Amino acid sequence: MILVHKIHWVVFSATLFLSLVACNQVESTALAEGKQTEAQTLPKLIDVGADKCIPCIKMAPILEALKNDFSGRMDVEFVDAWKRREDAARYEVQMIPTQIFYDAKGKELYRHTGFYGRDDILGKWQELGYSFQDEK
Repeated sequence: MILVHKIHWVVFSATLFLSLVACNQVESTALAEGKQTEAQTLPKLIDVGADKCIPCIKMAPILEALKNDFSGRMDVEFVDAWKRREDAARYEVQMIPTQIFYDAKGKELYRHTGFYGRDDILGKWQELGYSFQDEK
């Protein structure tokens, strides 16, 4: 009887583990492919960097301003590669900072590595077919 309980416990544990791994893989794959939920319909700029990287520190106020200035028209997200290693790895970033531009459907449009100024970012969006009028 004890053996039967142990077998049930092992089977239950293995099933639970495999379910969690499968769910995590689906989520990871969707994130790596830049897919968004149906509710998210805005173009998105992801910046993968670190809070102790000099070019990343210089980009922080630019990203924050873009986030505020174009709220409701563009999503801007910072991913700290050192604090959120798994998230950063999903974007397959080799160097930081890296900016990744996604269309409203989650398709990756462009990648840039290194410091990227506000005018450069807005210019790239323009090239990609998105017009964000700078109200400043």
